[in-house]
Amino acid sequence: MARKAHRGTSAGHAAAIAHPEDRRDASRRARIEVIFDEQAALGMLFGEFDANLVHIENRLGVFIAARGDRVVIEGSEDEVARARDVLLKMHEKLLQGEEMDAGAIEALIAMSNEPTLEGIITGDAKAPPIMIRTRKKTITPRSAMQGDYMRQLASRDIIFALGPAGTGKTYLAVAQAVSQLITGSVQRLILSRPAVEAGEKLGFLPGDMKDKVDPYLRPLYDALFDCMPPEQVERRIASGEIEIAPIAFMRGRTLADAFVILDEAQNTTREQMKMFLTRFGQNSRMVICGDPRQVDIPGGDSMSGLADAVGRLEGVEGMGVTRFTAADVVRHPIVGRIVEAYEGPNA
Repeated sequence: MARKAHRGTSAGHAAAIAHPEDRRDASRRARIEVIFDEQAALGMLFGEFDANLVHIENRLGVFIAARGDRVVIEGSEDEVARARDVLLKMHEKLLQGEEMDAGAIEALIAMSNEPTLEGIITGDAKAPPIMIRTRKKTITPRSAMQGDYMRQLASRDIIFALGPAGTGKTYLAVAQAVSQLITGSVQRLILSRPAVEAGEKLGFLPGDMKDKVDPYLRPLYDALFDCMPPEQVERRIASGEIEIAPIAFMRGRTLADAFVILDEAQNTTREQMKMFLTRFGQNSRMVICGDPRQVDIPGGDSMSGLADAVGRLEGVEGMGVTRFTAADVVRHPIVGRIVEAYEGPNA
């Protein structure tokens, strides 16, 4: 389906529901007309050749027709209402200057199945929106669990983030750390992960020690560069404001006035995890990210310091635990299906 998007001329939007009766029967047909009067946003809202509208159609099983500043949505009542909520939220975010890529649209579609989409974004109708502001972007939750996680990142001293790849565990932690570094609430940002060897010994890799361990730390660099201009990242690394190092480099230190993130924590031993947690200093925050089902160290799950630490510390004052599932994956939808296939009953 390739349809050219039409643009309106004035500001704001309105929605009229043709069938307002009780929506208890999900199979009942409905037709909703949504009016978007902001010309500057409609091209980005619809996407090239209406690609965004087609994406919503395919995911929700509705039909969407765009004419000028009006969009007509037809289908079952529940799915039509979801499509309307997604379009209105997309429009709102575009007017605020946020980007709407396929991942962001997919996240809004997933969240539209929750009780209220707006409740996920703001947490409370009277509370300010949940967001993390960095130099390059403003980040809002892409799932209900991400909303809970972002609240913990802003309030708890030590947070354990557990779950599969693609749920935003490390990315959101890095974004929160960058935000606090920029505002001056912490003086340093320390990112660490275990350098677990995967089929080859570190000693056989080329270069000096930095060259050997940098590939293991690359995901942390990638998250940093997505939140700050590259020249600022390099400058702050050179000045020591940002430090990226294997967990072994943390021994014997006290990490005060710092936002400290440990990634791939399932691959720490119990001794390493205890050592890392006891580095906590004044005015600091720690985030420990890992997937308990992806343990790569000798001995497997029984030797993982992550599961041991969560078992000991969950419920302790100042500690927070967020558990993500395949439903919270915010990468391409197929990633969530892959995770479900590997973690399902036949895993």
